[in-house]
Parts: sequence; C-alpha cells; structure tokens
Amino acid sequence: MKHNYSAQKKETYDTFRQSKGVKLPQRAVVDYAFFVEELDANWNGFEQALKAKGYKVKRLNDNETVIASYGPIEFNADEVWRWESRATEIALEFDFYPDGWEIDA
Repeated sequence: MKHNYSAQKKETYDTFRQSKGVKLPQRAVVDYAFFVEELDANWNGFEQALKAKGYKVKRLNDNETVIASYGPIEFNADEVWRWESRATEIALEFDFYPDGWEIDA
C-alpha cells in the first residue's frame, strides 16, 4: 500500500492552523515518532539512515517506536513538514511508519 503523504502533510498543517492564539516558540527541536510495522524490520539500518541525515535517534522501551529528533528548526508548518517528510521517506524504506510529532521537552 502506498503511503498517503498528502494526508500526513494536511495533519501537520492542520495542527498549526488549530494552534491560532497559542504562543509557539520561534525555534524548537521536533521529535518525530515512527512505529515498526514488520517483525523483521531493520531497526539498526533505520536508525543509522536517520543519523546520516542529521537526526538524533532514540528507541523507546516499548520495542515498537523510534523517535527521530531534529533541530532546533524554525517552528512553523513548512519546516516541521520538511523534516517530517524526509524522515518518513527513510522510515518507509525500513518498514516503519509515521506516528506524529511533538516539540522536544
């Protein structure tokens, strides 16, 4: 099944539209979450590919999720989507799928 980048992008832009009136930072580190879909997914390959593109990578203890952090970047829909789509392209190659993003705490 082909990934629906349009729907994913819409979700990111909708998040910013819905935040009108909320004070957002000018710059932030953004954490992009990816979950594993296949039991034999290449965790190490995925993590190394992300690191090669400048993401900091953390594997959660749930054995299902990888967090790819990038930034600080300008915190706006265009920049968040830019790095989200790049990480998603990598993820899909390794049987991982996007599961949203948030500002790094």
